[in-house]
Amino acid sequence: MELRELRYLAAIADAGNVGRAAASLYVSQPALSYALRRLESELGVRLFDRHPGGMTPTPAGRDVIAEARRALAAADRVRAAAERHRRVLSGVLRVGFEATGAGELTTRARAEFVRRNPGVRVEPKRFDWGGEVAALRDGRVDVAFAWLPADLSGLRSEVVHTEPRVVGLPVGHPLASRPGLSVMDVADEPLMWTERAPRAWVDWWAVNPRPDGRPPVWGPTNDNVEEMLEQVAGGAAICFAPAGMGHYYSRPDLAWVPLTDVEPLRVALAWRASTPLADAFVRVVRDLIATPS
Repeated sequence: MELRELRYLAAIADAGNVGRAAASLYVSQPALSYALRRLESELGVRLFDRHPGGMTPTPAGRDVIAEARRALAAADRVRAAAERHRRVLSGVLRVGFEATGAGELTTRARAEFVRRNPGVRVEPKRFDWGGEVAALRDGRVDVAFAWLPADLSGLRSEVVHTEPRVVGLPVGHPLASRPGLSVMDVADEPLMWTERAPRAWVDWWAVNPRPDGRPPVWGPTNDNVEEMLEQVAGGAAICFAPAGMGHYYSRPDLAWVPLTDVEPLRVALAWRASTPLADAFVRVVRDLIATPS
């Protein structure tokens, strides 16, 4: 039994069909069918029931597939652990962030880290709507500026940045010229949101429930900042965002108005394991906070 065969097994279970699974794996359908038959023969149990609509796991198949997924996840963690040490040896630090990250602190920290460690290459990695935490857990980045709320259990973290929140409006909106807005001022406006982030994260950004107990008026969904801002500019909905977004994503068709009665965004610097490069980056961020420009 090989990891490749376990990946095949998981792909068939996800697709419910050998043909679709073969296409997703970039292997031929006969080769995938043969690999499945060989695995069933090796294990001595039938893993799938075949029927005209596709394939469904047998009771034995469900148990085997669950264990296969755990084995694949463990193998991914083994690779991630080795990759972290390989990057230390090769002098690469990957820094995850979302949208505006921790504002200017994100850029200043990268620049100061490179100044102090001229032999190290810093690779900034941008993620959408909470994806920086998942990237940190699975080893795609070494440190990350995580927007809270986020599940940082098992990770090392400390809050390094706060900033107020704003309302994003199309520039011609009747409220766009106001000096500030409360949540209830925009309670009847459709609000942009995403299905890609954890629900607690979405509700915090949406201020759900509102002070009067009502839920927001949910508007269109989006997968990233650019989609969100395009729909806001087009008048489909409004959005809530950190104040820095008005600077980093400045556009003539958008207005950013302070949101006056909600708690600010807090950004945590998080890292999974103590490595020389991660620890050095943490020291840089701490020093910059202690001696702001």
